[in-house]
Amino acid sequence: MRLWGRRRRPGVATEAPAPVTPRRVADELTRQGYAFRVGGDGVLTGTWDGHRLWFLLLGDERGLLQVRGRAARTTPVEHHDALVQVLNDWNRDGLWPAAHAREEQGVLLVYGEVSTPFELGATDAQLAHAIRTGVAGCLALFEALDSLVRVE
Repeated sequence: MRLWGRRRRPGVATEAPAPVTPRRVADELTRQGYAFRVGGDGVLTGTWDGHRLWFLLLGDERGLLQVRGRAARTTPVEHHDALVQVLNDWNRDGLWPAAHAREEQGVLLVYGEVSTPFELGATDAQLAHAIRTGVAGCLALFEALDSLVRVE
């Protein structure tokens, strides 16, 4: 009797994790039907419902996949305290995406980030899941902002 893990089924191959590279991320974005481009710096980026998303490989070994999104909406800086309260509540009540705001060109912009450690590599299914989770999480945050932050 096995107590931990799943029993392997005879004749079923197990995919070994492979390094996560920009090419693999691009291939997965294509498989999922996402439109994206490669910036001059090699960073993969795209626009979902008007929101900008980036797919970054960070860390010394570039083994941390981060899906980073920036909301299309802006918030006037005079609403900083209200926006920070909403983002603090978001971060307290949920695991992801991590949310923060930055002042840029006189307005506040909201960012969401979902990071997945893949230093030891990832299977195609793991990579697909991390990308779907990152995109969906950022879009959920940005959608929630519209009902949580009222600017009049």
